[in-house]
Amino acid sequence: MRFSKRFTLLASSAIIAGGIGFFSFKNDDRFFEIARNLDIYATLFKELNLYYVDEVNPNRMVKTSIDAMLKALDPYTNFFAEDEIEDYMTMTTGRYNGIGALIGHRQDKNIVLMVYEGTPAEKSGLRIGDEVVKIDGVDITRKDRDGGPLDPGKLLKGQNNTAVKLTVMRYGQKAPVELSVVRDVVKMTNVPYYGMISEDVGYIDLKDFTATASREVRSAFQELKTKGMKKLILDVRENPGGLLNMAIDISNIFIPKDSEVVTTKGKVTEWNKTYTAMNPPMDLEMPMIVLANSHSASAAEIVSGVIQDYDRGVLVGQRTYGKGLVQTTRELSFNTKLKITTAKYYIPSGRCIQAIDYSHRNPDGSVGKIPDSLKTAFKTKAGRTVYDGGGVLPDVIVESLPPAPVALSLTNKGLIFDYAVKYHYDHPTIKPAREFRLTDAEYAEFAKWLSNKEYDYTTQVEKDLGTLEASAKKEKYFDQIQDQLKSLKTKMSHSKDADLNTFKTELKTLLEQEIAGHYYLQRGIKEASFATDPEMKAALDLFKDMGRYNTILKGSK
Repeated sequence: MRFSKRFTLLASSAIIAGGIGFFSFKNDDRFFEIARNLDIYATLFKELNLYYVDEVNPNRMVKTSIDAMLKALDPYTNFFAEDEIEDYMTMTTGRYNGIGALIGHRQDKNIVLMVYEGTPAEKSGLRIGDEVVKIDGVDITRKDRDGGPLDPGKLLKGQNNTAVKLTVMRYGQKAPVELSVVRDVVKMTNVPYYGMISEDVGYIDLKDFTATASREVRSAFQELKTKGMKKLILDVRENPGGLLNMAIDISNIFIPKDSEVVTTKGKVTEWNKTYTAMNPPMDLEMPMIVLANSHSASAAEIVSGVIQDYDRGVLVGQRTYGKGLVQTTRELSFNTKLKITTAKYYIPSGRCIQAIDYSHRNPDGSVGKIPDSLKTAFKTKAGRTVYDGGGVLPDVIVESLPPAPVALSLTNKGLIFDYAVKYHYDHPTIKPAREFRLTDAEYAEFAKWLSNKEYDYTTQVEKDLGTLEASAKKEKYFDQIQDQLKSLKTKMSHSKDADLNTFKTELKTLLEQEIAGHYYLQRGIKEASFATDPEMKAALDLFKDMGRYNTILKGSK
């Protein structure tokens, strides 16, 4: 018996010693491989710099190679070069020094796509649709040294209280317009809109999770309560996420103090942590609906998942994006930064909403249907069954219909936008955004305006017929069905005029929202959407049937 114990002890010691030796060997081997490959990279770059036929830009070459390396990991691990740090700070704080306008490059023109409310751009009289041609005398219609368009954003940013002179071409005016805009701190709000959408239903549109997100939501919530809000719709659709602490604090508004919000787990076990609600909640009883879709990601999914896991409210919309990964920013040399994925996060039920395969997604960004065999069941606080593996699945699913091909074409070509510019010029005022509707006669004017515009598209039926024809030719059946195919093509070939009539409702909605935005900015776009928003309609219908609302939250245990 003593021999057996001694042998076991010796064997265990040998295994442990061997394990230490093996680990040490593997570690040394790994460090050697890293050093070896870095040396190869350095000598390769040296040879390129010395002998390549053209001059090599070292900053661009290294940035390209780093980006390619990180792309092999996941979409969220990113490198920020020194000249990108200001963009990084804007992304995390929502603040920058500038004028507060979104300028896009369209058809070789720099067009003002949005002017943000209360910013220097709005105060100076800059309008949506203006073409910016010069900034402080610099002609931005010319190309940069690499043949690409000049970036107006870099020219517009600068020190507070300094003036920047803009030369713009405005619709309906032949002579250029000169504007002087005094730069200031521009704060991109996390809550671009909130308000009462019925007598007792309040609405908060949460679009980001930068450093002031929690304060903005709390302020909006408190103000809406004073206006008589008895039910809340929190909208996190199209919200890409942001700071983890903001997701925790916003969740805390609706759940008890000390409740678990999220747990992070990664390779560095010392960083693993469970985060709880630190403050007294603002409200634990108010009926609540969260609107989410396939572009609701990260922090937006934490808030959605927490509300669902505690049965605090009902989720309405589509399955969320499925980003259950945590990023940490690491400081690098020469004022550069690495945003690196360090952990996965788990919401209170214990599920991780990270998509099983985040590299292959549907065209709309969603993860698609997850096989049941790859999902694990979890329970909410009330015992409802929920699943992991690919985003947060809403309690009430509202089908997301793709835009009609004609609508997509007109939007991508900028024709919806261009007509809104014209409409704004022709009509000095319109009704409030919630009441604004185009008449049939006005829509007919839009259709007439399109008659000499360049746009085309291929419908899904036409694409499918093309695929069928290609398959028939490949499998030698074409001769037998070519007459039928030709007849089908003739019948299904789209007519622009017919499509403008068939999809009139959809196109009118797009036009009304775009036009409202030109008069009332972001607030106008949002308020013009209320009447036709399918998720909003589903939420309001559910609030009218509180028996159904309560039944959903009780669920089947």
